Amino acid sequence: MHETTSTRSSRTAEPAPTYRWGRLALDDVGAWSGLVNHLAEADGTEEFYQPEDLAEELSGHGVDPARDTWAVWAGEELVAWTAVGCPPTPDHEGSGRAHLEGGVHPDHRGRGLGRALMDAAEARAAELVAERHPGRPAHLSVGAGLVGSSAQAMLHRRGYADVRWFDMLARPLDDVPPAPAGTAGVRLVSPAPEHEEAVREAHNLAFKDHWGSGPAAPEPWHERWVGRSARPALSTLALDEDGRVLSYVLVGEWVERHAYVNLVGTVPEARGRGLAAACLVRTVREAAGAGSYDVIELDVDSDSPTGATRLYERVGFTRKLRTVAMRRPLPL
Repeated sequence: MHETTSTRSSRTAEPAPTYRWGRLALDDVGAWSGLVNHLAEADGTEEFYQPEDLAEELSGHGVDPARDTWAVWAGEELVAWTAVGCPPTPDHEGSGRAHLEGGVHPDHRGRGLGRALMDAAEARAAELVAERHPGRPAHLSVGAGLVGSSAQAMLHRRGYADVRWFDMLARPLDDVPPAPAGTAGVRLVSPAPEHEEAVREAHNLAFKDHWGSGPAAPEPWHERWVGRSARPALSTLALDEDGRVLSYVLVGEWVERHAYVNLVGTVPEARGRGLAAACLVRTVREAAGAGSYDVIELDVDSDSPTGATRLYERVGFTRKLRTVAMRRPLPL
């Protein structure tokens, strides 16, 4: 949620535009993408989305755009938005959770739009959590952008606390690491359609000790697996002799010529064997060899208990920016 409490002094003398409130719909994805990408540049988050990706979000499992989204227009320009999501499964600590996201165009900040959007989104989020996770402890979560952002300050005032920090790492593809050394009894392959359920099961095992995560349900997982941004040709699975998924790297493309690592994981009993590193090196080499990418990026929990940051640094990734995740508990 991108909002600020300060405005340029010249803006205070300008008459406030008349705003029109509505909901996001498929016809709006072009304007929505334009606003999201403008915010990614203005606020330095690099969270870019294509219209097709946003259309998939609106039609995703469990999403009701008429109740879970808001859009604010100034004339024909979309100037603010927010959306609420609530996974069907609780997290691994047994808590219900809902996620809020959104933003306000810089030229329209300081006019209460962010506050009004948060009021509406928080109320809807509480409804969703009560419907899907009755009787459980629960929380709201928001990505506040870069550490020190005005959004972070605004969310503090609303009772949210900083709970985690995530680093975006990147690696150029003009040089590549050596091919991964063979691991006895393990094959490195690109995922195929028949691997979908096996990778979901491996992911649920791998992320059972990962902060903020919960079991991936089949429907949302399928949408991710077949989504427009998915790039299976760049992704890598480590399979044992029986075809069981031990480790995986799943890649997407959200920005042209930027490969993005969406997920990396290793099932607990296979950790310590260098499988994630081997998968990642193969993926880097595949991305470089494709000729369609200049850089490969990922986000990592800066306090990951698996030491993921050290793994990525060994493969040549360096930090570009740091963002903060915030939470507020919901009353039972």
